[in-house]
Amino acid sequence: MKTGRTIWITGLSGAGKSTLAGPVADGLRQSGEIVVLLDGDELRAVFGPTATSAASHTRAARLDLALRYGRLCGMLSNQGLTVVIATISLYREVQDWNRQNLPGYTEIFLDVPLAELRRRDPKGIYRRFDAGEITDVSGLDVAVDYPTAPDLHLRWDSGVGIDDLTVQVLSLLRK
Repeated sequence: MKTGRTIWITGLSGAGKSTLAGPVADGLRQSGEIVVLLDGDELRAVFGPTATSAASHTRAARLDLALRYGRLCGMLSNQGLTVVIATISLYREVQDWNRQNLPGYTEIFLDVPLAELRRRDPKGIYRRFDAGEITDVSGLDVAVDYPTAPDLHLRWDSGVGIDDLTVQVLSLLRK
């Protein structure tokens, strides 16, 4: 059986991870790959609120959950599947574990300035944080480790749309 690969799309909340992951997965499917698309929000729901790491948003809980995501990706890619995952998971321990353990691991970092994330704020996370309604927000009061050597570092540019980003990612993945 052919070993698959994992494409790990990471960035802060509102960076466009899920928005990019869908078209990337579709592009890989069109090339004949069998793709599983995983989304961090959906995975958190699947692992359920009874799991400590799924119910909490602290750094320790997020790290535990991200390592679970990595193990799931490994299990799927070892069965010959291509896994595209969109998740914050900005922790050095996760990045290192993924590089050492996931076959065909490719890390894509969506680097979007906080001012732009606050402007987008699709889930109201930044507004609710600023209003004191929530805590434990990655990149604000929960420290993160930005990737130091992602395979593709996509810096935000107001003139670059999702189609352009998808082309960049698929070009990298087809090399």
